[in-house]
Amino acid sequence: MESMTSQTLLKQLINSVQQHEARTIDQPSLAQAGVLVAITDEAEPHLVLTRRADHLSTHSGEVAFAGGKRDETDPDIVFTALREAEEEINLQSHHVKVIGELDQVVSRFGYVVTPIVGIIPADITFTANLDELDAVFKVPLRFFLDTQPHDYFERGKISIPSFHYDGFRIWGLTAMMITEMMNNHLDAEIAIRF
Repeated sequence: MESMTSQTLLKQLINSVQQHEARTIDQPSLAQAGVLVAITDEAEPHLVLTRRADHLSTHSGEVAFAGGKRDETDPDIVFTALREAEEEINLQSHHVKVIGELDQVVSRFGYVVTPIVGIIPADITFTANLDELDAVFKVPLRFFLDTQPHDYFERGKISIPSFHYDGFRIWGLTAMMITEMMNNHLDAEIAIRF
């Protein structure tokens, strides 16, 4: 994987996501949520992540993708992810080229979460909504190929990697979605069980 250039990395990811039939979870009793897996279109593509504000009742201090619960008025889950990204980090939807969906996952709070991959210009400036977030930051996509997980969250048969980047701990559902994306679409071999 070292020999693959970063632009080739982005092209492979885009092509793979577009051809992928994402796993769907049929649990109609669960609420729906959408998150935006925003990736910068540049020589060294970066993944955009947030850290949830410490004062929130759920997910406080956790690293996450911009996103949230689908409103009844949202026409689809892509709209949800884009709306939430605009509300949380001021990423305007017209700057996002939606590529496709990653595999759905279920959060411990009872949401079926759909990750939406979107490519964004590299020079976008983000503004964190301080009611919801403490920080917005970017991680090179290649970091997840070149770095071994720092540790693992283990419970029963579940084993999810945790990554440390620039003072941020990327773990839980976010790490699970990133790991699945890297394994399924960029041929990474990061150990995971869920």
